[in-house]
Amino acid sequence: MATTGSSAATARVLAAGFLLIACDARPGAVAGVVRVAAAADLRFVLDRLSTAFAAERPGTSVQATYGASGSLAAQIAAGGPFDVLLSADRAYPERLAADGLVDGAPFDYATGRLVVWTSERVAADVAARGLAALADATIVKASVADPSHAPYGRAAIAALKNAGVYHVAAPKLVYGSNVAQAAQFAESGAADAAVLAHAVAAHGPLAAKGRRVDVPADLHPPVRQAGCVLKSAGDPAAARAFAAFLRGSTARAVLADAGFGPPAP
Repeated sequence: MATTGSSAATARVLAAGFLLIACDARPGAVAGVVRVAAAADLRFVLDRLSTAFAAERPGTSVQATYGASGSLAAQIAAGGPFDVLLSADRAYPERLAADGLVDGAPFDYATGRLVVWTSERVAADVAARGLAALADATIVKASVADPSHAPYGRAAIAALKNAGVYHVAAPKLVYGSNVAQAAQFAESGAADAAVLAHAVAAHGPLAAKGRRVDVPADLHPPVRQAGCVLKSAGDPAAARAFAAFLRGSTARAVLADAGFGPPAP
């Protein structure tokens, strides 16, 4: 039987609708899955946050990719397939917002804390000397995150300078691409000491392999950790829900337990 003009028109409209739906699908997007580009210092806490979020919002889950905040922001600017950025530096979400890539406004979710860690095999008394321990002759190499794109690297360099020990520590420094790689250098023995995020030093393999002490917060600019929901989100409702969850009391308690401070007022 021949197709009537009306039926043919309906078929064309339906086909166009299906085409629009297909074109709107984001690469790798799955309903209910929030694809998070996460700062490396979140590696040991984001699973707990994801579990708590899924309990509050059944049918949703979080898929994380970790890296230096600056590198992740660059990937997003280049079209990387993410729904939410959780940065260790508010400047990166703000930059993406200025470029028109953010849904809503950036939000603070925590304040990072810095520690100096030393291996048990070195004699330097980090508890008594803090950053000054890096001048000890038993410390040959000390790792930090790359300050060119890692917020904790910038904080570490600022703290060393303000503590008056940068001139001694600088020849010893080895740089990880992010704070997690800086921790790996210390864990493997490639570095005798490290200046790292508290959450990485206290909850990863380093926790049982050395000694650590907090770096006074007044020695470096605040590590103001902030996030944003991206306009490229495959499931915008799920992404917004996760952002709201991170600002709630349950997430704040989990982050505090992992060693993060509350967001800056």
